[in-house]
Amino acid sequence: MSEHLRERSKVALILGSACEGRLCDTVAAWVEQSVRAGGEFEIDVIDPLALELPVRHEHEDGPAVQALQQRLADADAFIVVTPEYNHSYPAALKFLIDSVYEAWQAKPVAFVSYGGIAGGLRAVEHLRHVFAELHAVGIRDVVSFANVWESIDERSGELRGSTSAERSMSTLLSRLHWWAEALRHARLVRPYQQVA
Repeated sequence: MSEHLRERSKVALILGSACEGRLCDTVAAWVEQSVRAGGEFEIDVIDPLALELPVRHEHEDGPAVQALQQRLADADAFIVVTPEYNHSYPAALKFLIDSVYEAWQAKPVAFVSYGGIAGGLRAVEHLRHVFAELHAVGIRDVVSFANVWESIDERSGELRGSTSAERSMSTLLSRLHWWAEALRHARLVRPYQQVA
């Protein structure tokens, strides 16, 4: 097996909410724990609240945007944790996504969503279109928490009596890892920017 396939893939875990009192911290902590337990990825947690991004897109990228671009460029794959706001996803996540272009290309993106009765799935459907435009590969498998307040304990981050989310997460991570390795190999053989 070649050297680059023996290395652990790097995944960026992206928190999609910047709201005060957000539940995203709890859901993302469960995701992070699941990723670490699986052992197939190195993980970089990217939190919009910690990035000090500007409030608008600027003509020239400042240090915070440049640092974000580098962290995303270093990743082989992405997991986006998102709530659903008014049938879509939060503005902070859109700003983060739109602050970067090439770093998303030819890399897989997985989604973990949460919300009310729809479990954030409408946000995920919107995100699939956005990432397709950025030449990223959205994987089919998703973990969705409908009525999230009943599914996960906000204080402990423990799931409440269901193993379906754990099974779904295991499948998501296995398939994300497959895509991460396959696309990393493809990018090494022929950089995506050379494809026209």
